[in-house]
Amino acid sequence: MKIRKATLADAKGIAHVHVDSWIATYRNIVTDTYLDQLSYEAREQLWKENLKANNNFLAENDNGEIIGFADGGKERTGKYAALQGELYSIYILPEYQGKGIDRSLMKRVIEHLKESGRYSLLVWVLEENPSRAFYEKMDGKEVDRKTLSISGKKLTEIAYGWEDINLMKN
Repeated sequence: MKIRKATLADAKGIAHVHVDSWIATYRNIVTDTYLDQLSYEAREQLWKENLKANNNFLAENDNGEIIGFADGGKERTGKYAALQGELYSIYILPEYQGKGIDRSLMKRVIEHLKESGRYSLLVWVLEENPSRAFYEKMDGKEVDRKTLSISGKKLTEIAYGWEDINLMKN
């Protein structure tokens, strides 16, 4: 397994991980109607734009196939003065979960945040997402909640924060 910086050429592979991970993670949380309309092509276009920010990292298996990704940067809302950075997304194909890839990707995003002078972190996660335990194990503190609607279904999103990423539990 290898962690590396993503390039524009990785957009298609990242899109596949994004769609497949969403379907596996959010089935029975988000409506089937929403999940069934996700397309690799639309996500690939989204990632072609996102990759321009140069804050994206990916995990490859031993065959060079993209199996996970993460991205992060400046906290986007400006509402949380003590939290300068934000983990925007982290997704790993289901068959590779539980192998420490999430921690490896998170570590690389944190290094990127430190390189850009950000030493605190915020992440938003759906309350029903079983992966939120990952942030709790890393000693993330709940800092906020909000309600959002995806395809007409109201869902709660929880923000976890770390005021000093140097003190995050591994």
